[in-house]
Amino acid sequence: MIKKTRDEILATLESLYGQEKCGLDFGTPFELLIATILSAQCTDVRVNIVTKELFPAYNTPEAILMLGEKELLKKIKTCGLANTKARNIILTCNRLLGEYGGAIPKGMEELTTLPGVGRKTANVVMSNAFGIPAIAVDTHVFRVSKRLGLARGKNVLEVEKELMKNIPKEQWSQAHHWLIWHGRKCCTARNPNCENCALQPLCKEGKKKFKDT
Repeated sequence: MIKKTRDEILATLESLYGQEKCGLDFGTPFELLIATILSAQCTDVRVNIVTKELFPAYNTPEAILMLGEKELLKKIKTCGLANTKARNIILTCNRLLGEYGGAIPKGMEELTTLPGVGRKTANVVMSNAFGIPAIAVDTHVFRVSKRLGLARGKNVLEVEKELMKNIPKEQWSQAHHWLIWHGRKCCTARNPNCENCALQPLCKEGKKKFKDT
């Protein structure tokens, strides 16, 4: 991608979504870790409803383990994939206490050894809990970045690496949020609102769509 076009895309995204933050409600790195695990194939809105009830009493590894897997399952059942998530959260809490003294590790290598934690979750935690530049590639980031031409990769890892190359490091974490919110509010999966999109003149797919029509 031409640098001028990339810079214009990023500037436009910033003007549209510069105030947007992580969609998950959290107060500590542990809460963010749990909320992000719960967010797999689930909306942030639903996760926030669940954690609003969960976190006041159960927001540490010790508290979650005292609650137990069966009771945890009851509290998170509306998040989807609840059985797997409950099991992974219990295993992760045990790992955090056994290997990290209850603290949340800050590195990708350490985070991705935790049950239920992949690169996306690790990047979310690194970026939003610890201020470490990172780009978490979820379905919105994957879709929007490819449509815009910021990445061409066939899988999330390829797209993550391309975005890290094409976006200045100091903007990684912000651009992650910009792409997510653009995917939610405008560049939706089935019916992208290209007609009213400020990025249409710069967008690879948007320009093609209007040319074809």
